[in-house]
Amino acid sequence: MRIGVVTFPGSLDDVDARRAVQVAGHEAVALWHRDHDLRSVDAVVLPGGFSYGDYLRCGAISRFSPLMTEIVAGAGQGLPVLGICNGFQILCEAHLLPGALVRNSGLRFIDRRLRVRIEDTGTPWTRDYTGGQEVTLVLKSGEGAYVADGADLARLEERGQVVVRYCGGSPNGSARDIAGIRNDAGNVVGLMPHPEHAIDPLTGPGQDGLELFLSLLASRVSA
Repeated sequence: MRIGVVTFPGSLDDVDARRAVQVAGHEAVALWHRDHDLRSVDAVVLPGGFSYGDYLRCGAISRFSPLMTEIVAGAGQGLPVLGICNGFQILCEAHLLPGALVRNSGLRFIDRRLRVRIEDTGTPWTRDYTGGQEVTLVLKSGEGAYVADGADLARLEERGQVVVRYCGGSPNGSARDIAGIRNDAGNVVGLMPHPEHAIDPLTGPGQDGLELFLSLLASRVSA
């Protein structure tokens, strides 16, 4: 599959995301935020980093990048989209996902590996996992606490849209220990921990994150 990885000014993990895509056996397609063409990719990854220096709010400026217009339209037609960390923030700012990401409780940047639980395996990004599976990923963010109003949180729980949850309590103050969510259709997923940093035991905590990228192959077979 051709997986597009978008680079915004200030993206830090776009190269890592492209490597994860390639390790999973896909073709990584570099996309620039000012492009107007998704170049016929089969899925899109919005990587982590500090796009536009996190001015105004994390992701608030990037949501207006020309390529986001194409991504929003593609998502509406079923294009699989994964937002990691800053990418998650951009998805919320673009209203592809409900809620927002705010400063961590304690106002400290968190950078550590941690356990999370996969709660929804019905997305194109999580089909290779089993429900309830606990995996080790890397969290590195200063504004990673997920918040939403009571009605949105209730809907996420009722519809099974919480994709990933922190084990043993949230390290950053996220509501209901939420680490990642999906949209109603299930094709758009955002999560704060970094799966692309957990694809090789030599450079990260095992290979638990690789399944997110391998899942796309299973998604295509089952489609």
